Amino acid sequence: MAQQRMCVLYDRVCIGCGECDRCDLDPDKICDNCMKCVSGENDYRAITVEGIVLEHEQNEEG
Repeated sequence: MAQQRMCVLYDRVCIGCGECDRCDLDPDKICDNCMKCVSGENDYRAITVEGIVLEHEQNEEG
């Protein structure tokens, strides 16, 4: 039996809702990696990296 994928936003199994694909600045838009959310006039911005999945590991998961 394949291991279920975990949700990156909530403490649950992924239900395929697509919320993690939404733009942080415009929730009506699907993220296209424009990077506007991390660039700007602030002194700094941060992104929390909780893990790194290598390409060969992702292919093994399914």
